[in-house]
Amino acid sequence: MKNTALLLIDLQNDYFSSFEGAKYPLVNSEKASKNASILLEEFRKKALNIIHIKHENPNENAPFFEIGSKGAQIHNSVKPLEEETVISKNFPNSFLKTQLKEVLEEKEIDSLIIVGAMTHMCVDATLRAAKDFGYNCTVINDACATKNLEFNGKVVSSKDVQNSFMAAFEFAYAKVESTNDFLKGFDC
Repeated sequence: MKNTALLLIDLQNDYFSSFEGAKYPLVNSEKASKNASILLEEFRKKALNIIHIKHENPNENAPFFEIGSKGAQIHNSVKPLEEETVISKNFPNSFLKTQLKEVLEEKEIDSLIIVGAMTHMCVDATLRAAKDFGYNCTVINDACATKNLEFNGKVVSSKDVQNSFMAAFEFAYAKVESTNDFLKGFDC
């Protein structure tokens, strides 16, 4: 497991309905972060690699994740420790114009355990890039959150969005597991 890293993507205040003033709350972000925090604690206990990804929107009048705002801060449920790596990004793909690839190479990481938000955006973009770079990827489905989407005047429920993306991930990009299933094999 020393060549494995837990990658926590964009678990930031603006995505949590429980955060006063949240600018873009997702469905089940609290549940996803609870599961992510369980994984985070296990990685901490075993002194394994942990990388937090934080999205910051550099645009004036950003709809959410405005640089320097409380909404852009990583949620307390998965708050990084001082010694943990935090990488800021401005695009959905966590590799694009960041030092993520260099950090992974420096730590000799070849496998990623991916959790975070939004499933249909930043988790998706990062996972696909990671696979293209040759990383072995596992997505923890109940530690990811998304929202209802709309297409052609029809609402697509967050549950359907989540299931569709997890099915696509599992088809060609990653092993997809629940928190409990992942932890069953974690001591191996």
